[in-house]
Amino acid sequence: MNEIQPEKSRTYVKQEPDTEIVGAPELFIDRGSTINLTCVVRHSPEPPAYIFWNHNNAIISYSSSRGGVSVATERGETSRSILLIQRARPSDSGTYQCNPSNAKSANVTVHVLNGEHPEAMQHGGNQRMGPSLGALAFICYVLLVYC
Repeated sequence: MNEIQPEKSRTYVKQEPDTEIVGAPELFIDRGSTINLTCVVRHSPEPPAYIFWNHNNAIISYSSSRGGVSVATERGETSRSILLIQRARPSDSGTYQCNPSNAKSANVTVHVLNGEHPEAMQHGGNQRMGPSLGALAFICYVLLVYC
């Protein structure tokens, strides 16, 4: 006589998509340098159809008269969107938000400095961020492949 074994139950944990801006919650940038913001979207069931960037609740226009604003997006198992703003000026200070189509948004507060050094920076409490070699290599790759 054959004995029937009960099937083992399987438990699946569904992981929610996660969005992060590297270096958040605050970044300090020197006036005239390049603001380099990298948004990373992980655990998404599929790559986001789009990733929008906002500055102080307004959608960033990559063709505005300000100039020097560009974005490169890489979609995959982990998606990345890199926002570059050249020649940072005080009006570029504020809250930046990365908005993927299929995940929660993420925020970072950017402070463009006029040569001053806030206490938090002198004690290593926050990060200064300029263009990273990886981000520049990725943008060069995108330009070479798509242009």
